[in-house]
Amino acid sequence: MVNRNLIRGLDLSEEDWQQELNDALEGTSPEEIDWGTQEIAINQIVDGEILRVEGDFVLVDVGYKSEGVILRNEWEDDAAPPERGGRVKVLIEDIEDVYGLVDDSRGMITLSKRKAEKIEAWMKVMETVHEEDVVTGIATRKIKGGLLVDIGVNVFLPASQVDIRRPADIGDYIGRTIQCIVLKIDEARRNIVVSRRALIESERAEKKAQLLSELEVGQRRRGVVKNIAEFGAFVDLGGIDGLLHITDMSWGRIAHPSEMVAIDQEIEVQILHIDHEKEKIALGLKQKTASPWEQVEEKYPVGSQVRGTVVNVMSYGAFVKLEEGIEGLVHISEMSWTRRISHPSELVQIDDEIEVVVLGINKEKQEISLGMKQTQENPWDVVAEHYPPDSVVKGTVRNLTNYGAFIEIEEGIDGLLHVSDMSWTRKISHPNEIVEKGQELECRVLSVDQDRRRIALGLKQLGEDPWARDIPSKYQPGQLVTGPVTKITNFGVFVGLENGLEGLLHISELADHKVENPEEVVKVGEQIEVKILRVDPDERKIGLSRKRVEWAEEAEAEAAEPGPAPASETSTVELKGGVGYSSGPLIQPMPTPVAEGAVEPEAVVEEISDAEVEEILEPEVADLPQEPEAAGVDQPEESEKAGPDQPA
Repeated sequence: MVNRNLIRGLDLSEEDWQQELNDALEGTSPEEIDWGTQEIAINQIVDGEILRVEGDFVLVDVGYKSEGVILRNEWEDDAAPPERGGRVKVLIEDIEDVYGLVDDSRGMITLSKRKAEKIEAWMKVMETVHEEDVVTGIATRKIKGGLLVDIGVNVFLPASQVDIRRPADIGDYIGRTIQCIVLKIDEARRNIVVSRRALIESERAEKKAQLLSELEVGQRRRGVVKNIAEFGAFVDLGGIDGLLHITDMSWGRIAHPSEMVAIDQEIEVQILHIDHEKEKIALGLKQKTASPWEQVEEKYPVGSQVRGTVVNVMSYGAFVKLEEGIEGLVHISEMSWTRRISHPSELVQIDDEIEVVVLGINKEKQEISLGMKQTQENPWDVVAEHYPPDSVVKGTVRNLTNYGAFIEIEEGIDGLLHVSDMSWTRKISHPNEIVEKGQELECRVLSVDQDRRRIALGLKQLGEDPWARDIPSKYQPGQLVTGPVTKITNFGVFVGLENGLEGLLHISELADHKVENPEEVVKVGEQIEVKILRVDPDERKIGLSRKRVEWAEEAEAEAAEPGPAPASETSTVELKGGVGYSSGPLIQPMPTPVAEGAVEPEAVVEEISDAEVEEILEPEVADLPQEPEAAGVDQPEESEKAGPDQPA
């Protein structure tokens, strides 16, 4: 169609323009001429001719009334540069109306050579590739989540699908030619997802079934280490993985599997176990050589002394390597005869070479018991020679217990100083009353028990027993002494005499009247005067009386005589209840002044018979101890029941 407006804009008249056109066409009708124009649309791929190259732009004629523009960088560096007259396929990206005239189709065209190539490549691939097909391509670059693989078009290989076990860095696959299986094709988005792992698993499944039918326990196979963990290594046997546990790598001790194998290393292993149901295979490396434990009893007989290297130290002992694959345990109790060890590291460290003695072998459990102290003489074998009974030794108080103190007389040799052997006279509740930790002191050896490894020591035995001569000569019955109340019990009061020496003031000897509670009469720390009733060196006891302090010697003598006192010997009679420390009558006459107008004592005595006196006193006598020892210290059973505070 002729644009009449354009013709009017020329200097020629319409008739002249028509004539010029007819002359140019040489009689041919304009409708019969192909003007080179074609209908084009956005996103259409067309064939174009390069007109010229201007800087970063390439002008291309696509048969439209206006040229299209392509950026120069759409030609790859390794491709032939654009030249005038060259042909190129391009994609129409945009058409811009320059004049804004509805009937004027002249405008700028935006073209893309690269997109056209991609679309054509995609269409070509779609003609030949389908899901589940195996394709081959080159991994070109790493993107988020995986790799791009060029199979003619870029397809996506997720990182999880690169291999059976995800590699540490998928970038190592860039530039490698790999085979994959097509998982999914999205034509709308022009996206293809592929998997190398699925292809490998499919191939391995076939090989695994065949390999499982061929494998047998005891066979040796070559494989490639595919992965290493803390507990072992996985070895690819050519279709199935087997586990090479760390304990089956070496007869000796290894800290980590990487000490024996490396990833991608080819090794020969032995088949130890096959689980066909779970498709699991246990492999061994050390089983290729004989176990060193087969001849262990011949090489290391019990009682032999050998040299080894400490390879590990635990809280309960140290492991010593005798040779590669042979280790024994030195228990902490077998490290020293005498030294007290809190942790084996006090004596040995890793890599120390030490002498040990073989104590026992358990071949089935592959265990050897070793001892360090057995390489030295046991000091307890000669302790009786060094410390015979009755000898005096010096030592240091190492520890205190409720029952005594442990005295270290040499390193590792302790003796027990019992509380009962600390003082002849003093009642000791706890050793800290006499000694303290770290104190140096002398003791006498009382006995040595080599079998039980015990030494009994005494502190009081350094001096003479005061109960043998000193105390009996110093304290006599009838003697008056003064001392503090040291302790009050339900059966009486203890009175301090000297240097820990105590006497027992029985409750019946506290006062003339009956005492229910000794604390109502005396208090702890109070100084009181008492009379000594009895001194017993054998029982190491002194009996005291407070109520007899004022008694005259005659009254004491009368109290000691059996039977009632004659009435004629007293001017008046006062009936008293009480018990003497020796045998005697329960009723003792007490002389008292006769008040004016009082009845004559003889008359009183005459009117009261002996039977009547016994009847009157019967209730009171029943409350008193029936044996003389009840009033003194001759009651060890009562004293012991009183508690731990009673003196020995």
